[in-house]
Amino acid sequence: MSLAKKLNDSLKQSDSTKIFFTDLDGKIMCLSVSAEKIDNIIQNGVGFDGSSIAGYARVENSDRLLFPDPETLHMIEFADATEGFIIGKIHDQKRVRSQIDPRAVLERVLDAAESEFGFRFAIGPEHEFFLVTLDDNGGPMHTDNAGYFHASPHDKGEVVRKRIVHILKSAGIPFEKHHHEVTSSQHEINLEPADPLEGADRTVLFNYIAQQAAAESGCHASFMPKPFNDNNRNAFHIHLSVSDQNGKNLFYQEDRPHNLSALAGHFIGGILKFSRETSIVMASTYNSYKAYVLKREAPIVRGWGYANRSSMVRIPYTDSPANTRLELRSPDPSGNVYLQVAVLIAMGIQGVREKLDCGKPDTGSTYSKQFKNKILDRTFLPKSMFEALMEAEKSQFLKDVLGEHLYDNFISLKTNQWEMHRAHVTGMEHRNYLIR
Repeated sequence: MSLAKKLNDSLKQSDSTKIFFTDLDGKIMCLSVSAEKIDNIIQNGVGFDGSSIAGYARVENSDRLLFPDPETLHMIEFADATEGFIIGKIHDQKRVRSQIDPRAVLERVLDAAESEFGFRFAIGPEHEFFLVTLDDNGGPMHTDNAGYFHASPHDKGEVVRKRIVHILKSAGIPFEKHHHEVTSSQHEINLEPADPLEGADRTVLFNYIAQQAAAESGCHASFMPKPFNDNNRNAFHIHLSVSDQNGKNLFYQEDRPHNLSALAGHFIGGILKFSRETSIVMASTYNSYKAYVLKREAPIVRGWGYANRSSMVRIPYTDSPANTRLELRSPDPSGNVYLQVAVLIAMGIQGVREKLDCGKPDTGSTYSKQFKNKILDRTFLPKSMFEALMEAEKSQFLKDVLGEHLYDNFISLKTNQWEMHRAHVTGMEHRNYLIR
């Protein structure tokens, strides 16, 4: 059966057909289209206004085309409807892929890694989110007071997690595990590993399903990095492994410490070298940096360690060569997943090119180390969006990975967001300075 016929047959069973993509912030965008016209849309695309999508285009040059990728089709069964979910590609013209498409950045990085080194990758993101309700002012309220691995009836969100997992399973996506996280109302669902492009597409699908399933239960699924003071953040930990064309894990080497290969060390060295100048991609909102504080399970020091959850790069324990991998713990789910995964792989690849030394692993908790209290200290990840933007602004590496056009639009978008935040007067300022 041809891909087009399979697509048509599947969409006949749906109540609606939606093409999904992301803006540069990572926010999910979608366009509903007629299933009867899907063949024509696959061939010719469907037009939209790029100037109305964050970071995409200026109004004087805003016409863009959205092309659905038939291989990404999933049928999603919600309580009241079945939807055809398809990821779209952004074009400037019919045969001209847009330089501003975040998915194209990831495709380009993967193609370069395979053609230059023969590398193939697998990723396993950890999806963390809060289930909240809103107070009269639109602020978040907890939906439970449970903690790490707590069971029902304390874990009020289990019913929502089970609903998410059920919808994913019906769409052909198996999960690995799910549980309540450390903080009240916080949850985690891990899916089985996938190649990076599928894993990124699947993250868009996961976030969409999570928000819909939460709405069915009368609450909201929030991927905001830090919605509550004095609580842990939402992270987006990314597990990554590298194999050759024959499926051999290239991070594993039996005769080395912890069976970690020299190539893995170079890969980690690249992540450490470029982590500050790419931080604005991994943690892309001003709220993100409020989570980079001591003892809140977010990494603050540029380092790596074996089975060390305070390290920015963690090498998880495994007794299986096939499962040897690294985990990057600095990203959060507010960013654009395509750019996050692309930048992670590009950092590692550059480390391999330069044969960078990753240095010695972290010993003990990085949170308990004694550091001088300095405003600018490159031992650490950036402590604010402003500091992250300063690093990104002078980064030729980030410009090369993203491409000049997307880089310029992305930095401009993030700078405007920082300026909005910098100039906004908060309730804390009123409490501290209004009447003294």
